[in-house]
Amino acid sequence: MIGFGGGSPMDTAKALAVLGVQGGRMRDYKAPQVNRGPALPVIAVPTTAGSGSEATQFTVITDSATDEKMLCTGPAFLPLATVIDAALTLSMPPRLTADTGIDALTHAVEAYVSRKANPFSDSLALPAITTIGRYLHRAYADGGDAEAREAMMLAATQAGIAFSNSSVALVHGMSRPIGAHFHIAHGLSNAMLFPAVTAFSVHAAPGRYADCARALGAATTADGDTVAAGKLVDVLDELCRDLAVPTPRDYGIDQDAWHRLTPLMAEQALASGSPANNPVVPTADKIQELYSRIYAASSL
Repeated sequence: MIGFGGGSPMDTAKALAVLGVQGGRMRDYKAPQVNRGPALPVIAVPTTAGSGSEATQFTVITDSATDEKMLCTGPAFLPLATVIDAALTLSMPPRLTADTGIDALTHAVEAYVSRKANPFSDSLALPAITTIGRYLHRAYADGGDAEAREAMMLAATQAGIAFSNSSVALVHGMSRPIGAHFHIAHGLSNAMLFPAVTAFSVHAAPGRYADCARALGAATTADGDTVAAGKLVDVLDELCRDLAVPTPRDYGIDQDAWHRLTPLMAEQALASGSPANNPVVPTADKIQELYSRIYAASSL
């Protein structure tokens, strides 16, 4: 199987590779099931710098019957080989560059602050954060900047390997239901959530978030951990403004639909298992509160 494209085509190839050997339905494979069985070999060829799917043991597939984005995990979904060629990203428009770039940053930060973080994932997450801090604005401003495109592609793959070995957390847990119910691209829904969820979480792991802030260039070693962690939240807000990330309201999502679906989205977020990796493990009520806060956020 060859998965050529962004996260969705690669995830589809990975899913088909497992189904082709093991059969069944994709919902049979969703988390917390860990899938170790045989699969067809997959060669992943990413054309965006963000999803990291080319280097992970995860795939996300939407159940069309329930509008649930199912997280499916395990070594069975890990590609056999990956072709990384930054030239394939040169034609990405600014919106896609921004969304996939913030997705990669989210992967790296969540990999580092995850309760499952470890020295191996840390060694990839922090360099990825540094690279994204240096090059995302450049790639967004000038899609033909080959140096920036190459750096972002490397960082996206590093971040993918990092979270494949430590897992993502609350941003991703809350993001998948937004994408499933409102058909928003995954990277963009992550970006909508990233500052607010980080602000909610920093007090539980100020040292880890401070490391991320320093790697991103938002703080220095002269800043204490609490101050540095706070600066990370500020810089994420600034990044979303610079890259024109809309709020759910600005994107055009109906307020009544958002609030009606919030309890279900909170339930689906928790069921994915990702929020359990967060420095602060939220209740369903807290997730609903965060969804409401994010919808009502000021326009960027």
